[in-house]
Amino acid sequence: MGEDADATGSPYGASIPVEKAMSPFGDVLLAYEMNGKDIPRDHGYPVRAIVPGVVGARNVKWVNKVIVSKDESPCHWQRNDYKGFNPTIDWDTVDFTSAPAIQDLPVTSSITEPVEGETVSVDDEEITVKGYAWSGGGRGIARVDVSTDGGKTWPYVASLSGEQQKLNQEWAWKLWEATVKVPKEKDKFEICCKAVDTSYNTQPDTVGPIWNLRGVLSNAWHRVNVFLALSEQDE
Repeated sequence: MGEDADATGSPYGASIPVEKAMSPFGDVLLAYEMNGKDIPRDHGYPVRAIVPGVVGARNVKWVNKVIVSKDESPCHWQRNDYKGFNPTIDWDTVDFTSAPAIQDLPVTSSITEPVEGETVSVDDEEITVKGYAWSGGGRGIARVDVSTDGGKTWPYVASLSGEQQKLNQEWAWKLWEATVKVPKEKDKFEICCKAVDTSYNTQPDTVGPIWNLRGVLSNAWHRVNVFLALSEQDE
């Protein structure tokens, strides 16, 4: 339970399974320092819960109490938010008791370079695409695939970088990079990426089938549109 409260005066609270909290492989912390100094106020001073591999909503800031209970926290954010539902569910039909609170997150990835709308020269034969990937529950990233035709084909497998992490304790982002050929057939092209984790979960192509009331768990392919510009000779 945290020191912060919502508009009704109710304190923020969250729950995680006791098996996760007590597991020697769960790496759950009550953190009071960050980089050798008192944890900053914005990060939860004096104590913050760190629950790696789990949605950020369970990483309670400004912790003042830890309760062991057979029942999950009665807090609004545990019982009535951060839950996923069928795409047809709306605010008139939602029943928050019908779905479990989100803990682990699904596999996801993102492109950081190039950025949306960036322009490259038609003289460029290749460009470098970079990004990050991550999966919840300590699952590692097995592969990141990259497409330059909007996901019709996937000829590029990115190289992965980052520190080697323990099996089932892979909490950190995995950085990736791929060198791709520049398509010259059109004046723009769409780069897509999709990650595959070590349990062989992969990202869906679009958000439509996984859309839900709160927009949580959105992990569809990331797409970036890149434009081609004429070289100075051709202008």
